[in-house]
Amino acid sequence: MNKTICLRQMAVDQKGIIRIVGGHGEMGRRIRDMGLVPGVEVQVVGRAPLNDPVALRLRDFTLTLRNNEADNIFVEIENG
Repeated sequence: MNKTICLRQMAVDQKGIIRIVGGHGEMGRRIRDMGLVPGVEVQVVGRAPLNDPVALRLRDFTLTLRNNEADNIFVEIENG
């Protein structure tokens, strides 16, 4: 069974499928413009020393998100 968690809660090297992208106004648009849309697989590849920002790998590129941006993205992961 799979569960949905906030992207900020994902561990390094964990993969998941984006299910919900929240955020309103400019922040929500910016998140979606970066390719973070429902159905896309993402993997957390690293975190800064204070856990902000988080580095993600998706669609053959790497990007970083601040925690306040990552809080708007919900990802389905495999339980296990």
